Amino acid sequence: MNRLDLINQIIARKKQLNITVENLAKLSGVSIRTINRLLKNEDVKLSTIEHVTNFLGLDFAGNEKVSLDELKKQRAHQKALLLASIVQGTSALEMQGLEEDSLNQIIASCEKEFLSGSYQDTLWVA
Repeated sequence: MNRLDLINQIIARKKQLNITVENLAKLSGVSIRTINRLLKNEDVKLSTIEHVTNFLGLDFAGNEKVSLDELKKQRAHQKALLLASIVQGTSALEMQGLEEDSLNQIIASCEKEFLSGSYQDTLWVA
């Protein structure tokens, strides 16, 4: 696979995930300007390509390492953990810390909403 094919795979994966350039930049740890240069097939560091392909679940040749469904599940779990930690922190401030079962229910519920519920559109928002 040549570089242009790799760029096309990155663009296709970005579209499949419905992720904006801004959020791709934030979540992959690369600047917006650099992402735009990469997508235009301009010169960028190999480490930049590696950061972006790893985040998108692709290998350096543009082959799928992680399925779309698995990427979405991983991201939903990350966001659910963040929300649950906020709830847990707020509850702890009120001296009403949540038990593990309650916390796991919150995480599962959030994951479900991010994957197929009303928060599906916010899955890739950084």
